[in-house]
Amino acid sequence: MFLVLGLGNPEAKYVDTRHNVGFLVVDALARRGMVSCDISQHGALVNKVRMQSETVVLAKPQSYMNRSGGPGQMLRGYYKLDLDKVIVVHDELDLPFGAVRIKRGGGHGGHNGLRDLHQKFAAPDYLRVRVGIGRPPSGWKTANYVLGRWSNDEALALADVVATAADAVTAIVQDGSGPAMNHFNIRPGRGRSTDASPSRAQAPEVNVQSSNSPGSPE
Repeated sequence: MFLVLGLGNPEAKYVDTRHNVGFLVVDALARRGMVSCDISQHGALVNKVRMQSETVVLAKPQSYMNRSGGPGQMLRGYYKLDLDKVIVVHDELDLPFGAVRIKRGGGHGGHNGLRDLHQKFAAPDYLRVRVGIGRPPSGWKTANYVLGRWSNDEALALADVVATAADAVTAIVQDGSGPAMNHFNIRPGRGRSTDASPSRAQAPEVNVQSSNSPGSPE
């Protein structure tokens, strides 16, 4: 059994934001399994799918980004899973838009969802499917960028990027992390936008709480 945690924020206003790409990937995997992640369990919306001989629990934590670790750890404990059976899907500033890479362990890189998972798991040794969103343009605050909506070019390519990330999760489950890394970590990102930087007109004004406060979306 595997647990796939897609990171994001609840509430409709965050649906189309870069920080919610983990939710999009989990939803894509659910559609492939002809289910919906709509069962409330341990602070997340979950459902199960089969990938060949493996049962996979798909989960979207509903505690806001900076408190993702609580639902993640409760689900992991409930299903009695080792960390090598946990796959976290998240947005990645250090990859260009469209790139999808697989990684085990490492630092959180300032990502508050990963930071909280590191703390709750007491180790960073889970698998990660990193979905590139690129760096914000000069003068942008990182919080406004990750909580901002996709640019027009990004939105056109997004379905292919999400499909690639879902393929990466499937490869880990069916083929193992080593072969999956060998495949996905050497190929260029599909659907890569020619203009990864959105215009300033598309940047929302976001009032982001401190990452130390409960329920911060950033």
